[in-house]
This record gives sequence, C-alpha cells and structure tokens, in this order.
Amino acid sequence: MDDIVKQALARWPNVPHCTGWLRLDGRGHWRLRDEADQAQGAPGTPVRHEALNAFINRNYESDASGQWFFQNGPQRVYVELEYTPWIVRLMKATDGALKLTDHTGNAFDPVAAYADEQGGVLFTNASGHVALLHDHDLDGFAEHATLDDNGESGVFHWRAETDLPLQAIARAEVPARFGFIQSPEHKEKAEKA
Repeated sequence: MDDIVKQALARWPNVPHCTGWLRLDGRGHWRLRDEADQAQGAPGTPVRHEALNAFINRNYESDASGQWFFQNGPQRVYVELEYTPWIVRLMKATDGALKLTDHTGNAFDPVAAYADEQGGVLFTNASGHVALLHDHDLDGFAEHATLDDNGESGVFHWRAETDLPLQAIARAEVPARFGFIQSPEHKEKAEKA
C-alpha cells in the first residue's frame, strides 16, 4: 500500500466505503461504473490512465471476508469481479520457460490448474489465490496441455518436470471454493434487506 494512502487512513480513519463503482473485468481491466452503469448492470468504462491503473494495482487488497477492494486514500472502494480477483497472462520468459503474470504485473506461480464448463482456465497459487487465464492466452495454454476429449481435464505442462493436473470445476462454485465475494455491492444490498 502506498505511503500516501496509509497517511490518509491515519488522518481520516472513518471514511465510509463504497461499492459498485469499480469492476475488474475478465481481461484484467479496471472499469469505472457510474450510477447509470450500476443501474443497468453494465461493465463500465475502462480506466485508460496509466498512472491511475498503476495506483489501483498497488493498492488492491482483500478483507477478511474475501471482498477485494482498492484503498483510495481513506476510502475503501470494493471491487465488483467479473469472475476471479486475479487475471493472469501466459508468456515465455527470456529463457524459454513459461511464466504467468497477474494483471497488476506480478509473477503468479501456480500450484493447481482448473477448467470450467465455459472453457475458462484458472490457476491457484500457494497463497490460495485463484486467477483466470486471459482469453487471448488460451491457445498458448492448449499448446502446453494434454486434454481429454471434453477439454475439462488433463495435464498442463508447466515447466520441465512440473506438470499440473487439470481439474474440472463448475464456474458457479469458484467464489465459495476459493473464498472470495464476487459482488460486494450485492452482498451489501442483501445485508440491508
């Protein structure tokens, strides 16, 4: 977390949080959602400002209940997740080894791989975080995987002598299984009802 954010939290500790205004889409883009977007269930406008994207990335965390948020100075902005809290890209390192990088630019070292019924590929790391593979990298994933006929199980050949079994998972089960809240906005509304 940025020092300026920590200072703002210390100075104004009781600023109310907000929900519904920020979304992480399935390609790792931050999207701002105004009231009209929220009312229509629209994804919102992509954040294109490089410095703002970097600021959100540096101050992206989760709370104890599994809600992900962006700490914007003293205000906690809860994030609506299109699917998972992390989106990863698959690429080759300079030495030719495969690597995964999350949407914030950090390495993501997988310990397990999953495929859902819609063709999404997910990875988990040793911290238990789950990440969706960016859809542009599905062909690259397939080049390094041995799949069964239905494409929901098999093996992902991650690195030399390191294969990850590909396990089937139902998309609807992912949030509960990996302990995150996809929509803090819906959770907040349900608690108020």
